[in-house]
Amino acid sequence: MKKILIKDVLSDSIAEEMGIEAGDYLLSVNDTEIKDILDYKYQIFDEFIVVTIEKPDGEVWDLEIDKEENEDLGLVFEEQLIDKPRSCANKCIFCFMDQLPPKVRDTLIFKDDDFRLSFMTGNYVTFTNCGYKDLDRIIEYHLTPINVSVHATDGEVRKMMLHNKNADKILDYIKYLTDRDIQVNAQIVLCPEINDGAVLDKTIDDLSKFYPNLLSIAIVPVGLTKYRQSLFQLKTFDQKSAGTVIDQVEKWQRKFKKEIGSNLVFCADEFYVKAERDIPEYTRYEGFDQLEDGIGLLANFTMNFNRSLMRFKPRKVEKTVSLICGKSAFQFIREKADILERTFEGLKIHVYAIENTFFGPEITVTGLIVGSDIINQLRDKELGEYLVIDKKMLKENEDIFLDDTTLEEVEKGIHKRIVKSGSLGDGFIKAVVFGKSV
Repeated sequence: MKKILIKDVLSDSIAEEMGIEAGDYLLSVNDTEIKDILDYKYQIFDEFIVVTIEKPDGEVWDLEIDKEENEDLGLVFEEQLIDKPRSCANKCIFCFMDQLPPKVRDTLIFKDDDFRLSFMTGNYVTFTNCGYKDLDRIIEYHLTPINVSVHATDGEVRKMMLHNKNADKILDYIKYLTDRDIQVNAQIVLCPEINDGAVLDKTIDDLSKFYPNLLSIAIVPVGLTKYRQSLFQLKTFDQKSAGTVIDQVEKWQRKFKKEIGSNLVFCADEFYVKAERDIPEYTRYEGFDQLEDGIGLLANFTMNFNRSLMRFKPRKVEKTVSLICGKSAFQFIREKADILERTFEGLKIHVYAIENTFFGPEITVTGLIVGSDIINQLRDKELGEYLVIDKKMLKENEDIFLDDTTLEEVEKGIHKRIVKSGSLGDGFIKAVVFGKSV
């Protein structure tokens, strides 16, 4: 059987209690070989399990374990998936990874396209490196919902966009999954004059036939950095073209609302910002199935902000603080700052839109702001007591920006304490008004 090295054991866990240690090997669970994280999670689910461990000296232990259903054992493996993650087999014309600055850290360069990570972390998969055996595993373990990068259902267009001859099977794969009660969230990265217009209409129409197991269709604009030398020439959306996409999508929404009771297809917030149009009401986004893809993020923030603000009584707060955001969110954040200034007497908030010189001026979202840009653009600005940043600018569980600048280095560079804000309104208020990091 495959021997899986145990990298670490969590403190106060079942594994620690049973005497399992870092450096031991996992041989099997319930006499079943563990190939990846799906096998492992499935086998440890029950209340009574048998775990077979090999010690470094070759001694084998069979451990009978009584626990709560679905309770974790506390084992940490070298790879999150136990198995190696599957790399992407595509060369997408819009791939953000291909547009990264030189000398970025290795973890940013690796392109995964793994259905297991899609279920575990919300990543999007194209299914170009999958076959029906992989789809059967999704069905066996009921990995639902799963996020799928579709982009176009026209086979020739999708093959061209992904630069992969196997990219034209997407409708067959989605049908195979949805026919077997696997729910799908579909994503379309929209590129002007490539998969918009009539191609987009076909894609939306084709995907809608899989409703209700096709939960939502997210349409996001292509993002272009300044590092596109020798890459496919793409255009970005401007005010007029973004408005055209919104009109097209809202026409489909009216049709779907009448026929199936759901809007089904949604534009990313960036389209509304580009078109200088109001963000749709909170209720228009239904279940917010693709919030992390920027679908309804501002509407959700506003609802949470308004509800959270009602819990605070107006009071006097004599302080000046600052916060930053991407250029596309400036007007939105400025409006929320104005509300806080009116609510808390004596509170003064400076809002600074950071231009992204690291990736290029076309990248205007807040989450891709880097530490060096913050230092260079704020070192001579009036900042008040502290600076508030969205924690999405930082690596998960680590205070480091995408350019490898640390939070401490930025604090030293601007000579101010930095407070990390959550992406919802309550965390935003606590960070801005009370200086509490989330």
